[in-house]
Amino acid sequence: MATPKKSRGAGAQSKPGRALALIVIIMVALVGGMFASGTFTPRLGIDLAGGTSITLEAKNEPGKPNAINQTNMNTAADIINRRVNGMGVSEAEVQTQGKSNIIVNIPRGTNEKQAREQVGTTAQLYFRPVLTMTSGQPAGKGDKTATPSPSASSGDKATDKATGSDKATDKATATPTPSATTQGRAVTDSLKADATPSASAKGDDAKASPSASTDPATSALQKKFMQLDCTDKAARTKINEGAKSTDPIIACGQNQGQWQKYILGPSEVGGKDVKKSQAVINQQSGQWVVNMEFTGAGSKKFAATTSKLKSQQSPMNQFAIVLDGDVVSAPSVSSTLSQNAEISGSFTQESAQDLANVLSYGALPLTFHEQSVTSVTAALGGEQLDAGLIAGAIGLALVVIYLVVYYRGLSLIALASLLTSGILTYTLMTLLGPAIGFALNLPAVCGAIVAIGITADSFIVYFERIRDEIREGRTVRPAVERAWPRARRTILVSDFVSFLAAAVLYIVTVGKVQGFAFTLGLTTLLDIVVVFLFTKPLMTLLARTKFFTGGHKWSGLDPKRLGVQPPLRRTRRATRPVDPKEA
Repeated sequence: MATPKKSRGAGAQSKPGRALALIVIIMVALVGGMFASGTFTPRLGIDLAGGTSITLEAKNEPGKPNAINQTNMNTAADIINRRVNGMGVSEAEVQTQGKSNIIVNIPRGTNEKQAREQVGTTAQLYFRPVLTMTSGQPAGKGDKTATPSPSASSGDKATDKATGSDKATDKATATPTPSATTQGRAVTDSLKADATPSASAKGDDAKASPSASTDPATSALQKKFMQLDCTDKAARTKINEGAKSTDPIIACGQNQGQWQKYILGPSEVGGKDVKKSQAVINQQSGQWVVNMEFTGAGSKKFAATTSKLKSQQSPMNQFAIVLDGDVVSAPSVSSTLSQNAEISGSFTQESAQDLANVLSYGALPLTFHEQSVTSVTAALGGEQLDAGLIAGAIGLALVVIYLVVYYRGLSLIALASLLTSGILTYTLMTLLGPAIGFALNLPAVCGAIVAIGITADSFIVYFERIRDEIREGRTVRPAVERAWPRARRTILVSDFVSFLAAAVLYIVTVGKVQGFAFTLGLTTLLDIVVVFLFTKPLMTLLARTKFFTGGHKWSGLDPKRLGVQPPLRRTRRATRPVDPKEA
């Protein structure tokens, strides 16, 4: 005779310990992750932690009278938002205000200062040939014009990864880096495939370099160049007002605290020709570098430009990488470079990621200046948080009272499940801070409070299904297993609707409302985990105890209280065949 197979419900009923062990392991792993990361509290948003509020005002540019419009303002706000979040500053609020202002709220944190430095950077990037360079001081103050010097050393590096052989050095820092220095100091910016001589400054008086005779700049440009003091920020800003990418310009760069100034030719390669950039560690030098990959058209332009420069004498064999009017670096060229370039030098991880982040997200369509910078305190948000927590505590207390009064012994299972859900929610919120930049704000707290009701609703659905089975005449243990498939379907459908609503809300909204949607979606998923791995297995175990099996009046499953008349049936009665004699 064949042995009957175990039913699916019987199998689930016999091994509830496995599910309970699994969720315990998950909680231990999450708590262990908190200790490993050294993070024990969630990151807070600007409304709870305070921070900085920056107001940026768009400026009109010569020749672009209609540049300040809603389209460009929205584009600029989107780029600023991606820049700030790209640096790990989560919960930053970026929104337009009026016709020409953008408000940026940055929460207090480790990257707050870095975000402030980049938030209004226009990020106009150009590659320009170097025509002339000298000391950054005005003529007559000891400035030195760079001339060829075979003995000058080169220490900065960049690599053309398209060929795998051409190497160029260009130690760039977060601030502009020049390619020539004053008397007695070797050039530190050179882009080389071979040993290419750099340039050093010599002589006591400022004089024109060999490139001066071929410099296409006008006499007015030469006069401005000689008079410019690179230490004067206002002068550096105004020197190229109204200049186009096709015009020669004057620019300044800084190297080891010393300023250099340049006359640069028209740009043939721009920031839009850069496909992507990334901060990485160079495997050979162990230093942080920024890799740039050009587009198809950009690589052709870059190859054509470097092909022209490689046969020139220093400093005319150099090209300057100009970001927002400042020379980031000015490497020399000894061979044709193509699709990829690597900017290396005295980068820290922060400064390398800073530059790569700006280049990756592109240039702002408008020029901005900081209209105001104010500090935001957390006092108001703290008061609102206290009020919200009090409201949440009152709501939780009411839920507990209701469960105890109505479900009695079953309320212990519900409260244990709520506690488990709370531990999972707290640990995940804490770990998501350093992992993805999640920051807890007031709407997110509201989402967590709403989740209490969603979680409690799942327990109630299951408990009521069990009671329905008991009302039909079944004892506790069969009722627990037969109620689960029906309750499971209802719980999944309900949680799916809640999660769908949270997902839609997260997609179509911005700012703090996304915090509410994210928290609601997270806690909805956790509700499924808790009900399947904790509530159901725990209910199965407790259903084997005399307290619940015997239908104690405080168990919540007392047949008399549920309106059931004994005897209770465990299974359906088999029909006994009628004996013909008895008939």
